[in-house]
Amino acid sequence: MFENIVELFSYKEMLVNLVRKELRTRYKGSVLGFLWTFINPLLQLIVYSLVFATIMRMNVKNYPMFLFVVLLPWIFFQNSVLISTGCIVGNKDLVKKVYFPREVLPIAVATSGLMNLLFGFVIVFPCIFIFHIKITYSILYLPIIILIEYILTLGFSILFACLNVYFRDLEHILGIFMMAWFYLTPVIYPVDLILPYIKYFYINPMTPIAIAFRDILYYGSSPDLLSLLITFIAGLLLLIFSYNVFKRLERNFAEEI
Repeated sequence: MFENIVELFSYKEMLVNLVRKELRTRYKGSVLGFLWTFINPLLQLIVYSLVFATIMRMNVKNYPMFLFVVLLPWIFFQNSVLISTGCIVGNKDLVKKVYFPREVLPIAVATSGLMNLLFGFVIVFPCIFIFHIKITYSILYLPIIILIEYILTLGFSILFACLNVYFRDLEHILGIFMMAWFYLTPVIYPVDLILPYIKYFYINPMTPIAIAFRDILYYGSSPDLLSLLITFIAGLLLLIFSYNVFKRLERNFAEEI
């Protein structure tokens, strides 16, 4: 495994170029182009705010910000995993003709998603001041939370990318699964609503991450470090497992696609 990581590092320039390509081509041909990085989450924010704050009467102070600080990390996770799932099959000509570590493809997708998340915070922080939300020292935990989510996202992205080569229905099933996963993560509702079932919700690795983002950026409080440590360890184990599965299945990619 160490040799594979060293080889992967030697292809860092290719990884950087693929990340740039992902960022440039995601909205290629659209009138607004890269601005969709900001417009897309804002439009989702408006829709969810209207539905849950107005129609369904979600009684939460500053609900748009309550939602927005978790919606952005969720969009990063969801889009990265869904796009990564089809990245090997979608680049079949490259996979068949050129040798390179195939895991570069899902890593590039997840990394470009991370960049979009960071760009999204350009909107979050001005909004925090507009809504008069207090920034505390807990903001120092933010890079740690982002890193934990990135590791978790990378683990799922690499795993689903290789499995989809052999089981093409996975790409379609995952879209439905992600919809259910969204509602099983405290993105649009407060944790108070699920307290009787909270231990079951913590089986979902995105739950402590979502709660941590909200604690830091909305409540101005320190996150639960124990749950984050568990999530970090789980994400790291998932990443190691996914990488090993990927390298085993990688041998027959060219034949399968």
